[in-house]
Amino acid sequence: MRVVVTGGAGFLGSHLVERLVAEGHDVVVLDNLSTGSLDNLRRVRGRVKVEVGDAKDLDTCLEAIRGADAVYHFAANPEVRVSAVEPRTHFEENVRTTFNVAEASRISGSVKTIVFASSSTVYGDAEVIPTPEDYGLKPISVYGASKAAAEMILHSYSRLYGIGVVVLRYANVVGPRSRHGVIYDFLLKLSRNSSVLEILGDGRQRKSYLYVDDAIEATLLAAERSARGFSVYNVGNEDWVEVVEIARIVGDVLGARPRLVFAGGTPNGRGWPGDVKFMLLSIDKMKSLGWRPRYTSAEAVRLAARALAEELGLLGQ
Repeated sequence: MRVVVTGGAGFLGSHLVERLVAEGHDVVVLDNLSTGSLDNLRRVRGRVKVEVGDAKDLDTCLEAIRGADAVYHFAANPEVRVSAVEPRTHFEENVRTTFNVAEASRISGSVKTIVFASSSTVYGDAEVIPTPEDYGLKPISVYGASKAAAEMILHSYSRLYGIGVVVLRYANVVGPRSRHGVIYDFLLKLSRNSSVLEILGDGRQRKSYLYVDDAIEATLLAAERSARGFSVYNVGNEDWVEVVEIARIVGDVLGARPRLVFAGGTPNGRGWPGDVKFMLLSIDKMKSLGWRPRYTSAEAVRLAARALAEELGLLGQ
């Protein structure tokens, strides 16, 4: 198939692109390189077409998507913290881009399926844990709201225009090439001072973490097995891990035993306003397709920390 991956030079997108190329697809990457990097695509250089452009522009989307069979829409601003101080960013980067992808897909007439990278943040502070897909959308951050809004746009396009849509609500996906999130943050802090590690909030935030290879397997399987229409899948792990445990794991990878300092955050122990403190998804629906994660949350964190430490040149210092 001819496949377009928006955000294909980013963390999750570049891993997806590698798999799609390995499976023989003709892949086009659309990325504005604001957070992604062409270096992330070095393993498939010459085997993919890269369009450096912004999905916030409809004409750019049309040019990239015309003639495509499927679109994997992974372009977004992934920083939840941004929505507390600059909410418009998530409207522009997450909502506007999704409308443009949907509209370009409609106009092209060739797109049969859109696969959308959504987020567990659409559930907000879920009262049901593990949280199933039918729990309801109750985001507490503009980031989560932007993902929920994007899902609704795609739902309407699926119903009105017959485009198949697969929504994947990811937990915290970690692994090589990631340049945001708690693991990356801890690595940078310890590279500057290995004796003290500042943790935002009370460190008792507990969430599910999924290694990127597991996430890509789930993505491709859901895309393959979903019928025409609108489908939603949680993509996460079967367990969770506390931030203080992540700090210990990252310290172990670097051979450090830092003193933990708890600072900032919110009065109720969150890392920042809009941070979901406890997150564990029900993945029964994905498991019914024959998928399950190979690594636990703690194992995923350790694998990711080691891979990122190697990339940043922090091992053996």
